[in-house]
Amino acid sequence: METLRLYDFLPSGNGYKIRLLLTQLGMPFDRVEVDILKGETRTPEFLSKNPNGQIPVLEIESSKYLAESNAILIYLSEGTEFLPYDRFLRAQVLQWLFFEQYSHEPFIATSRFWISILDKAKEYQEKLEEKREPGYAALYVMEQHLTSRTFLVAERYTIADIALFAYTHVADEGGFDLTRFPAIQAWIERVKSQSGYISITQEQ
Repeated sequence: METLRLYDFLPSGNGYKIRLLLTQLGMPFDRVEVDILKGETRTPEFLSKNPNGQIPVLEIESSKYLAESNAILIYLSEGTEFLPYDRFLRAQVLQWLFFEQYSHEPFIATSRFWISILDKAKEYQEKLEEKREPGYAALYVMEQHLTSRTFLVAERYTIADIALFAYTHVADEGGFDLTRFPAIQAWIERVKSQSGYISITQEQ
């Protein structure tokens, strides 16, 4: 069996999701750094792997690639404890994955990118203000849900938690005040205590 190869940008929460799951699954992989700030996802070579020109991309075997971080999470977690077998619980996991991509990531991750990765908070000040309310709305949805729960689905750690943890735990880097959300803060600590945990700055 070929070793998995992950095309990744270290500061990316989307890439981090995959590194975290692979590490917690104990699956060996090679990581290839792709610097999105230098246009390395726009080269013909990279676009042949993912025509959408985004990381992460998982090379499963020679010339067999999978893009979109949450699709990769589902692929890797199939048949493991990270993805429930029960049909309804699986759908709940998917519900949170869709929530992450549509209601959470566009506001919280984008704000972090402008502020902490591009270091252009002033330049993007007006757009950052537009991201603030919907970003906080997503955090309030999570806070309400987690107030009476240990994890997002079925009281167990799943890829739903990994997907939302990636950008939530660094939301302060996008200007969001997490001290408003005690249930989220407690959940963040529970995720960090899981076996095989690595930080967002660890390569693997």
